[in-house]
Amino acid sequence: MNQETWYQQLREKRMEYGVSQNKLAVHVGISRQYISEIETGKVTPTQTLQNTLFNVLEQFNPDAPLEILFDYVRIRFLTTNPKPVIEEILKLKMEYMLHEDYAFYSYLEQYVFGDIVVMVSPDEDKGCLLELKGKGCRQFENFLLAQQRTWFDFFMDVFRVGGVFKRIDLAINDKTGILDIPFLTQKCRNEECISVFRSFKSYRSGELVQSEEKPDMGNTLYIGSLKSDVYFCAYEKNYEQYVKHGTSLEDTDIKNRFEIRLKNDRAYHAVVDLMTYEDAGRTAFSIINRYIRFVDKDEKKRRSSWKMNKEWQRFLDLGENRKISLTTKPEPYTFDKTLRWLAHQVAPTWKLATKIDELNQTSVIKDMLEQTELSKRHQKILMQQTIPIKKVIQPQSDNE
Repeated sequence: MNQETWYQQLREKRMEYGVSQNKLAVHVGISRQYISEIETGKVTPTQTLQNTLFNVLEQFNPDAPLEILFDYVRIRFLTTNPKPVIEEILKLKMEYMLHEDYAFYSYLEQYVFGDIVVMVSPDEDKGCLLELKGKGCRQFENFLLAQQRTWFDFFMDVFRVGGVFKRIDLAINDKTGILDIPFLTQKCRNEECISVFRSFKSYRSGELVQSEEKPDMGNTLYIGSLKSDVYFCAYEKNYEQYVKHGTSLEDTDIKNRFEIRLKNDRAYHAVVDLMTYEDAGRTAFSIINRYIRFVDKDEKKRRSSWKMNKEWQRFLDLGENRKISLTTKPEPYTFDKTLRWLAHQVAPTWKLATKIDELNQTSVIKDMLEQTELSKRHQKILMQQTIPIKKVIQPQSDNE
């Protein structure tokens, strides 16, 4: 690489991939200012750091066929006090969390910021439960970026206080249509999926593998018992986006998704492996290879000797032969879900009432709005929607 222009290529590639200096700096482990000085040629880092910068940047290549991200995180903390969980682990300010006097999983109350939820129980055996679903993970990544932290920094804090991993979902996004979910489903029906699941003996009767064709999911394939500590779910993500948002199947960024759903010890060991190797592809595909493989039937050979299906092998090769680090897709907390509900359920009636006001020269709708008062809950949501992110996160200490 030309020593005189390599930093210009770095900057151009970073901008092409849509990666900010701060995001690159956080994932490399250096300051944003240092990235700026590198890209302007003011400093010349070591060859090792140069290689690291390009390797990390390549993980954000939008044309890469596969990406891996967290799609669900559930962690229990051995405390009945939510404040240290929110302020010391999530590093958010307690005052901006919305308190609700109900929760799930037999917890009694919860503190919420968008889809980031901390449930609380007075029972010491239950403690506090952090739940981040798909959007919650994306929203938390937005805070992590502002905090100049990564998932690994967050997990270090979880380990430090003895947090218990209850569930971790790793999602492999197939952006080019490598996987064919109906094809894999047929493979299962033809007994061409070999697994080490203990309950796999029920596979031939179709009890283990289920194919669901829900209108909001397209073709979905579950492999393994949903009650076990590890199972897989593969579905047509583009179809899901089409139904939810009207996005055409051709225009969706993600064609299929293969999810690895892990609970309890399986979740813990997966996080340890991620922390040790910082290679999400290694962690994800080692789990897949341990539990399942799709093969081609050969009546002349024993089932255990059937050759790996070439399409499945291609999927494995793309995951194993290229280091895939965790992808982050930070998204701010938005009101989109509520706005969509308003657009579909309320807006038509609202428009009708407004038209009636116009024709009758009345002001029913205007008066209704003026007389409506926001509850404390609505006021808190309003604040969450409008407050700058820097005010929500805890200030960094000098030793961080």
